[in-house]
Amino acid sequence: MDLSLSEEHEGFRALAREFLDREAVPHRVQWDRDESVDTAIIGKMGELGFFGLTIPEEYGGLGGDYLTYVLMMEELGRADSALRGIVSVSNGLVGKSILGFGSEEQKQRWLPGIARGELLGCFGLTEPDTGSDAGNLTSRARRDGDEWVIDGQKLFITNGTWADVALVFARTGGPGPKGVSAFLVPTDTPGFEAREVKGKLGLRGQATAELFLSEVRVPADALLGEEGQGFTIAMTTLDKGRVSVAAGCVGIVQGCLESAVDYATSRTQFGKPIAAFQLVQDMIADISVEADAARLLVWRCADLIDRGEPFSVAASKAKLYASEAAVRAANHALQVHGGAGYVDEFPPAKYLRDARVMTLYEGTSQIQKLLIGRAETGINAFT
Repeated sequence: MDLSLSEEHEGFRALAREFLDREAVPHRVQWDRDESVDTAIIGKMGELGFFGLTIPEEYGGLGGDYLTYVLMMEELGRADSALRGIVSVSNGLVGKSILGFGSEEQKQRWLPGIARGELLGCFGLTEPDTGSDAGNLTSRARRDGDEWVIDGQKLFITNGTWADVALVFARTGGPGPKGVSAFLVPTDTPGFEAREVKGKLGLRGQATAELFLSEVRVPADALLGEEGQGFTIAMTTLDKGRVSVAAGCVGIVQGCLESAVDYATSRTQFGKPIAAFQLVQDMIADISVEADAARLLVWRCADLIDRGEPFSVAASKAKLYASEAAVRAANHALQVHGGAGYVDEFPPAKYLRDARVMTLYEGTSQIQKLLIGRAETGINAFT
């Protein structure tokens, strides 16, 4: 596996970092306090191609390999994980689902707008009573002539109040995963309602919503893929989503390293920079090693995806390690900052709050361990 970066990779990463350092980093504290990013940045990210990476040019995207995509996710995670979530859900979970399973008509209708950042998508899988147990979701869709009628409730849906289209998973058949189907639902459809979830610990700048669907009618061609294929679509898409989350966590770890080094080399105690103290260097060294280890796990996933090889277990390993490493790194960075780390003017407080949810969504750390354990032993611990 060649882990070197081409000039194009380096150039795109530098472009992304320069843009985010100018347009996001100076505002992220206020965005967190406001519980919303300035949505004008979404269009700006679209103009730079953030939403179009890995979407083919024929559908309005930039094309590009997956290594470029994870480099962008890393820079977004370093700058503001709320922005990473906005891009990852719309481009990754929704856009890539349409690309992989959609009809030509669905691709032409939705992908160009998503690729330009002009349309946002949300991924309606999680429900109040079904998070990790997505195969037993209770939202229902029934066929009525040339339409599907959807009823149900979704929770913790990123982009939910901003989205133009919701990828909604609902039960069309019997119990279990084989009874689940997927639908592309325009959010202005009568009966569709989104209510924003406030008071989150982290990722405060992105819109997180609860969705309510009451007698929502969509045409028959709103079905994504085949009837009963919804769970497969969700799990296939989440494998790549976990790589995105892991890459964002690498960005958090890198941000923690940079902020800890900056603070430790400028803060003076007992007549010298605190970076001169052994135990401070111990914490910085731990963050540095975690950054490299997590990054290599993520880049391995990108390499496997770009070569068309299986990557599901590698994605679970990357997501597990990188998300837990992000929490450890944020704790270390906060400790290096001392009391200053406990207020939001300094980066560690935000990194810690944002990192904590990374161990929960798109498959908890415990779920990742069961997936890895099943791959190693051949025994399914889910049943």
